[in-house]
Amino acid sequence: MAESLLITNGTVVTWQPDNDLIEDGAVFIQDGVIADIGDWQALQQHYPDSETLDAGGQLIMPGNICAHTHFYGAFARGMAIPGKPPKDFSEILERLWWPLDQALDEEAVRYSTLVCLVDAIKHGTTTLIDHHASPNALAGSLDVIAGAVNEAGLRAVLCYEVTDRYGAESSRQSIEENVRFLKAVGAHERIAATFGLHASLTVSDETLQACSDAARGMDTGFHIHVAEHEADEYDSLHRYGKRVIDRLLDAGILGDKTIVAHCIHIDTREADILRETGTWVTHQPRSNMNNAVGAADIDGMLRAGIKVCLGNDGFSNNMWADWKTAYLLHKVWNRDPRRADGMNIVQMGVHNNAALAGVFFPDAAPGLLTQGAAGDVILVDYHPTTPLTAGNLPWHILFGFESSMVTTTIVAGEVLMRDRRLLTLDEAAITEKSREIVPAIWERYRQFVRKAL
Repeated sequence: MAESLLITNGTVVTWQPDNDLIEDGAVFIQDGVIADIGDWQALQQHYPDSETLDAGGQLIMPGNICAHTHFYGAFARGMAIPGKPPKDFSEILERLWWPLDQALDEEAVRYSTLVCLVDAIKHGTTTLIDHHASPNALAGSLDVIAGAVNEAGLRAVLCYEVTDRYGAESSRQSIEENVRFLKAVGAHERIAATFGLHASLTVSDETLQACSDAARGMDTGFHIHVAEHEADEYDSLHRYGKRVIDRLLDAGILGDKTIVAHCIHIDTREADILRETGTWVTHQPRSNMNNAVGAADIDGMLRAGIKVCLGNDGFSNNMWADWKTAYLLHKVWNRDPRRADGMNIVQMGVHNNAALAGVFFPDAAPGLLTQGAAGDVILVDYHPTTPLTAGNLPWHILFGFESSMVTTTIVAGEVLMRDRRLLTLDEAAITEKSREIVPAIWERYRQFVRKAL
């Protein structure tokens, strides 16, 4: 990696209120951090000895961030679910995701991660917050994922989901994996950690307390699915006499370093608790539509001051697809074209995602182009036929951007893809190896799924 990199001759999208767009702009990255932004000719004269990358009139933008994903699900693509189609979310979990996570071995964990990282680089997604499960390849699995992330050159936040569905010993080992990795993660410059939990409906009070106790004093929050389907709330009310958010509050799980994914079926008081505790919420519209679980009240949560972010839940790492899906989903769901305004999409996908990433990478927060931020930059080959302004940029993205327009991806000043050519990962070799190992993974999956039929 060059000590410095000057990206010139483009329109800089900073997402800052005082200079959203800088035409004929440049970004100077020094030691992995943005050191200067301005007129490209002036910066070129000021930094004559820096390595230069000519943007050729493209947009120079911050790398995208995914606030909630699952690398382990990559090999579900094209996989048939035996028996009748799942009729609800509970059956999707029991007959797709839980048998698949049991089918993973260490090699599958590594290559499913690499597949997702190739996808991320090609789509300009530079920071990803992952939520992992591989109960039959549990110990050390976060190290395997971290190794792949380091090889790719991307930035990631990792955790292992704790659940009781595979027994007390497995849940104990899952807690240990989180604690071990939280202690070890300081050795990784571009990797951070949090404490993973599956969901209220698969975690007992005893295990929830054990997680809270294990995390005490470690300066960490948690990453957990919440009220993705009504079943999560029904289970909590039936077994514990309280709703999910109340239960997590009582257990000490919520707070300004905790991420709760989905929150589709929370009530008004639960939303109040999320705001009061500063807990982060992530919205995954493509996944919610696919699982037919409903649509979270993102407009209401944002208006209430809740920090709502945007993730993909394991779908492709083209985050603009989730921008567009969120923009459309809430209009049709509410039969109101005013819902999910473009500025609300930007609030989630840019500003809140950047703020969340800053919780884990406080020394060089990714997601914005400003002095002192991480040198995570993408070039986008978008040349609009109508005026492009700070005021209409969100709608250019929603109606004009395509994932194929990302030509160059840079993280901490290191070029990971240039002119659509991957530089850190061998996509052909990863694809070949994946196709070699997937038949055995699918066969193990079928063996596990038969138990659920």
